[in-house]
Amino acid sequence: MLPLSVWASAQTGSFYNQASTDSGSGNLQIFNRLQSQEQDINQLRGQIEELRHQLEQQTKLSQQRYLDLDERLSNSQGSTSGSSGDDTGSAADSDPITQAASGGSQSPSPSGTASSSSDAQSAYQAAFSHVQKREFDQAISAFETFNRDYPQSGLNGNAWYWLGELYSAKSQLDKSSTAFGKVISDYPQSNKVPDAMYKLGLVYARQGKGAESQSMLKKVISEHSDSDAAGLAREFMQKTSG
Repeated sequence: MLPLSVWASAQTGSFYNQASTDSGSGNLQIFNRLQSQEQDINQLRGQIEELRHQLEQQTKLSQQRYLDLDERLSNSQGSTSGSSGDDTGSAADSDPITQAASGGSQSPSPSGTASSSSDAQSAYQAAFSHVQKREFDQAISAFETFNRDYPQSGLNGNAWYWLGELYSAKSQLDKSSTAFGKVISDYPQSNKVPDAMYKLGLVYARQGKGAESQSMLKKVISEHSDSDAAGLAREFMQKTSG
């Protein structure tokens, strides 16, 4: 029989050896579990990135579908109605920017009134000349400056409408919707209101705001039933329904 001190020493060593072995085994299990979880996380990240990419592609396709449809509707309507006679054209023109660039009338007729300031008139014409040259960035800057420098001009409604068109052409949809909204809310007597409402409905559609788009298009039809914009809104809604 071993002396008690020797037996105790042996038992103590055995205990620590077992604890060390158990600890090592536990650490290995934890390490393996963490590795497995890390692999799962990496797989999920990959799936998220793939879904994000698919969503971006789907959004681009959806936006292009709306743009293509708008162009077809505008071309169809434009072939049966003449020019509106103002500098911006109407929603029925094949493309307001292209229409202006191709030599549309340069005499603005903002809501049937003339500007009281020759300086404002000159500034507006200078901004519009950039549109005709398809110099979008310069046109945006010039119209924004015009609205800031001549806030009481009778041309502000037209200027905001142009900003809506220009921002839409550059796919800056938030700014486009704000500009079209300014025409509708701040210049209710402007002859550009029906067109602004129709275009705002299209911008909402491009942004994926289906309910807002439908509401705005219905509003065009209800409040401006005889306008070209109302006809385009009806046709657009028919083409995209279901």
